[in-house]
Amino acid sequence: MDETRAGLLPFDPTQCLETDVVRLRGLERRVHQKIEDADGYGFSLEQQRMLNIFFDLAEEYDSRRDLLTLSVVLPRIFFGHELRVYLRCGPGQWRLARCLSLPCRPPATEPPAVPAVIEGRFFAPILGRQDTSELLDFPLPGGVLGWVELENAAALTDVHRLYYEKFAGRIGHQLHTRLVRAKNREHLAFIQNLVADIGHNVIVPNMTFKLFFNRLRGSISSLERVLREAPGDTPPAFLRELDALHARMRVQYEEINRHYEQTSLFLETLLRRRHFEEGRYVLEKRRVNLRQQVVEPQVQRFRSRLADRGVSIDLSMGGIPDKPVMLMADLGLIAQVYSNLFSNAVKYTREVFDSEGRSRKFMAYGWSVLPDAFGPGRDGVKLNVFTTGAVIPEDERGELFRPGFRASTAGSVRGTGQGLAFVSQVVALHGGRVGYEADALGNDFFLILPLEPEATD
Repeated sequence: MDETRAGLLPFDPTQCLETDVVRLRGLERRVHQKIEDADGYGFSLEQQRMLNIFFDLAEEYDSRRDLLTLSVVLPRIFFGHELRVYLRCGPGQWRLARCLSLPCRPPATEPPAVPAVIEGRFFAPILGRQDTSELLDFPLPGGVLGWVELENAAALTDVHRLYYEKFAGRIGHQLHTRLVRAKNREHLAFIQNLVADIGHNVIVPNMTFKLFFNRLRGSISSLERVLREAPGDTPPAFLRELDALHARMRVQYEEINRHYEQTSLFLETLLRRRHFEEGRYVLEKRRVNLRQQVVEPQVQRFRSRLADRGVSIDLSMGGIPDKPVMLMADLGLIAQVYSNLFSNAVKYTREVFDSEGRSRKFMAYGWSVLPDAFGPGRDGVKLNVFTTGAVIPEDERGELFRPGFRASTAGSVRGTGQGLAFVSQVVALHGGRVGYEADALGNDFFLILPLEPEATD
């Protein structure tokens, strides 16, 4: 079968367990240990059936109330056992959470964190997971979330007691899962409210700055008119000083306005409501002029910062075609990709010496069209940002785009390791891929994006 035509991507050897023998053997050992444990329990077929049904119905009934009802109903249906569930409800507090009949008397003291018989009743602890207390916001001494109680402990065999100990563990797992779901719903509701607040308190007020910039631009234009219409007897020294002030104000205005426009673009893109509603980045593609709308605005933003670090912009390496390259892309996200790459250039570009012994410290950028980069008739464009400096060690290159990873060549420079991970994520959403190439003078990071048919001239 033609793999390209069938839509099958090339095989990833890392997904085959033949290449990950350590993981394979480790999982196989755990499976065999579980089989041996289950054989050693001596549970009857009916007991195993109850556990299976509990698991199936626990997935079917989503609420905690239904889970607790299920926990006390199944033992009576299968074995005629009356079971009660007690749960912690705060620091040092616990209560009866579910039962088929009220006990004749409540437990006099808190049961221990291990299976025990108290006043003729059998108690088995419901253990939470390591992070269950974080979900509840109060401590769980001994990791105990609660207990199951059965009357007439003397009538229970050792197998019964072990069985209900394991059953209590199943209840604990299901309770933890529901706590996670509830916490996730709380987080989602908070995020939705946060997005609304951002729109009201950040995005909308940010637009007001545009009005202020327009007023400032009007004032600068008025100053220019005053200079132009100054009386002939105005002292030349005063006019020169006023003209220098006007020039500085215009340059500063243009720099601040560029920063505002790019910051506004990033805010409106990264805080787009649909991202939060769908739990992922949602692209809003449009026809984008790569050079004019993406690259050059970022070059202007970072030019002064690069200059302050002694980093020049070298375009002698070529790779910037005269013909405009048009992409179907999310302008804000692709611009942020370049912002991250140029920000890295500011932080990590270092001085090197070329083959002739000359000192070099520069950043270069460019792009080139790659025919059939994504299959026959599916061209791509390769975009690269190069910086001089120590080459990233070969054994670290495969981790460069992993969230949180920082190469050893970063040294003491502060960073989060999220910039390249963001680049990789955005490029993948556009159907492209990222990569790294080492050079004698430094490091070249590149991305390849598809030239969609709608983007061709």
